Amino acid sequence: MIYTHEHEELQRQLKKFIDAEINPFVDEWEAAEIFPAHEVFKKMGQLGFLGVCKPEAYGGQGLDYSYSVAMAEALGHIQCGGVPMAIGVQTDMATPALARFGTDELRREFLAPSIAGDFVACLGVSEVGAGSDVASIKTTAKKDGDDYVINGGKMWTTNGTQADWMCLLANTSQGAAHKNKSLICVPMKAKGVSVARKLRKLGMWSSDTAQIFLDDVRVPQRYRIGDEGMGFTYQMLQFQEERLWAAARSMSMGRLIEETANYARERMAFGKSILDNQYVHFRLAELKTEVECLRALVHRATELYIAGQDVTELASMAKLKAGRLAREVPDGCLQFWGGMGYMWENPIGRAYRDARLSSIGGGADEIMLGIISKCMGMLPRRE
Repeated sequence: MIYTHEHEELQRQLKKFIDAEINPFVDEWEAAEIFPAHEVFKKMGQLGFLGVCKPEAYGGQGLDYSYSVAMAEALGHIQCGGVPMAIGVQTDMATPALARFGTDELRREFLAPSIAGDFVACLGVSEVGAGSDVASIKTTAKKDGDDYVINGGKMWTTNGTQADWMCLLANTSQGAAHKNKSLICVPMKAKGVSVARKLRKLGMWSSDTAQIFLDDVRVPQRYRIGDEGMGFTYQMLQFQEERLWAAARSMSMGRLIEETANYARERMAFGKSILDNQYVHFRLAELKTEVECLRALVHRATELYIAGQDVTELASMAKLKAGRLAREVPDGCLQFWGGMGYMWENPIGRAYRDARLSSIGGGADEIMLGIISKCMGMLPRRE
């Protein structure tokens, strides 16, 4: 896949927006441990950044998924991990199933305002006892007349303290674990929805993350996305886009390598610059090569995904590789910054903290390895 002029223009405009509306405030938002999602998303919505691949009928641009990949890469221009992650939840994690399987009425009620930036979305999948093991969620949605009555809780919910609605995965029957779940749009102001606490994390500080309780929350059954019992399947499809998005954002790690090379060129030790040491410039060259290998994998998976093929294996490989590199690149770069890299406010130190989530969120490395093994025929597939 080769970026066209249109891809490059999207990236240029997004980076221009980031330089004007996001990066000047990142330090402030990191200190506050939250960023003004409604304000930022509204501005992004007005510029068309929140619906690049969404249907034009609901305010999107109707472009193919390669533009989402280009946008994810450009979001790496943001000088922290929390804000781009929050944007990714809005564009590529909480809304794909709604855009693809929701009724026209439901998409007008929840998708259109999310694309416009009037609504902030969050994804309700993980629970205290069910993170990567999605099939084990305990939250239930039981029918009562024309409504669902929802009980349970969600954990590690990005955008959770500011969201207007949640794309919730819940058990809607007593059937098999992979066939008894449904995705439901849940307004966060509905009676019985409460933010139990805002979570304090190792990194991603500017992204608010919450634990959510749902106590007899009543929503109409028409808020269900697609067919009842298909929620697990829909969520696995959403994970394909989420994992490709995460890998695409990691392609921007070249920025850290460039910043490190520039710093090492100026940092003097024993009468010469740090960069003059063969180990240093060889190591940075090696890291850049690894990032370019990731780019090739992401672009290949994207091409096949656009062509309508199942890219579960390649998306899982890209997510695995991105998570590993997201730990290796900041760690390797930080070493060459020495004590300055260990300072809290240092951008490499921030990347080191933020990037650790990459091998956990959206499916841990071990889950990716299991999926790849199944695709290779080495493990039995789920019935």
